[in-house]
Amino acid sequence: MKLEENKGIPGSLILAMAILAGVTVANLYYNQPLLELIKQDIKATEMATNLITVITQIGYALGLFFVIPMGDLYSRRRIIITCMLSAALFSVMIAFAPHIAVVWAASLLLGVCSVVPQLFMPIAGQFSKPQDKSKNMGYILSGLLTGILAARVVSGLIGHWLGWREMFGIAAVMMLVCCGIALRIMPEMKTNFQGNYRQLMGSIFTIVKTHPKIRVYALRGGCAFGSMLAIWSCMAFHLAGSPFHAGSDKVGLLGLCGIVGAVVASGVGKYIPKYGIRRFSLIGALLQLVAWAVCLFWGNTYAGLVTAVIVLDIGLQCQQISNQSGCIQELPEAANRCNTIFMTTYFIGGSLGTFLAGFGWTYLGWAGVCVVGIVLALCSMLVSLLFHR
Repeated sequence: MKLEENKGIPGSLILAMAILAGVTVANLYYNQPLLELIKQDIKATEMATNLITVITQIGYALGLFFVIPMGDLYSRRRIIITCMLSAALFSVMIAFAPHIAVVWAASLLLGVCSVVPQLFMPIAGQFSKPQDKSKNMGYILSGLLTGILAARVVSGLIGHWLGWREMFGIAAVMMLVCCGIALRIMPEMKTNFQGNYRQLMGSIFTIVKTHPKIRVYALRGGCAFGSMLAIWSCMAFHLAGSPFHAGSDKVGLLGLCGIVGAVVASGVGKYIPKYGIRRFSLIGALLQLVAWAVCLFWGNTYAGLVTAVIVLDIGLQCQQISNQSGCIQELPEAANRCNTIFMTTYFIGGSLGTFLAGFGWTYLGWAGVCVVGIVLALCSMLVSLLFHR
């Protein structure tokens, strides 16, 4: 089977890509409910342990910038398989890491290799029929989000029952299974760029310079993602203290609340052409502000945290699927490079949110985390308001 641009993608392949996207992206999030366990086992500080999530996201951003554009130049099938095999290797390194520095190094490289879902999104955007592009991208995003949710739940429970090292050993096995599936189902696709890698990377800056809409889409997405990740970066520390005194299993179970966001992502795509990207972005930013207000005033109750996580996730998905689909469809002949611009900015925003939340926690506790989330949500809203035209 060979895919042709705008001619359609079989539903079975969309489903398979959604599942593989979820399992692969989970590599980025296994560490979040396990931070307290890692800190105790390796004898690291809270700030040093929190850097694991920051470094993993930085690795992902590097992979988005340097690996994803290759999909316009080289075989996407080969890139996907190579990334999955490498992710298995680095998961094993984390499982046997004797020191926090080894966890940092392997987490950085694991992040680089976990960009596979962002090769699937341009495939859906480029090869789906025009009327199905946003909808199919929404399905893959839904699979990705389900993987994020499952990662937090599974890692929290396995960390509680078996240990954090065992979780990363299981992750390595899952990557090998995904690699075998990808070898069987992924078809060959035509490349979009004629030239060498240096020229390919140079063209990314040309796209950024000449397409202001892409800049706005990417900036909004980055602010929204940073706002959402701020709550998860310090959730393990927040629940470990008063009044909760909870373990990693409770952090993981909180991740189940985000299933609402996955449902939203699977259905919102078909409404984007009717209501517009900017409107979805403003609604998403407003929802995030409401969620952070709940966090600030009721963040010491499970009811408050559950409500905040659900509303934050819905707000993020309204912004991500609308802005990401707009970014890719702005220049479909450079789908991977447009997605690189969007997702690199997106995860830089996520890394910034995680990093600033760590400082907020260190100096002001949970209130400091809430302030960081509110500021980033406001930034997303201001981009929509100031750059309307």
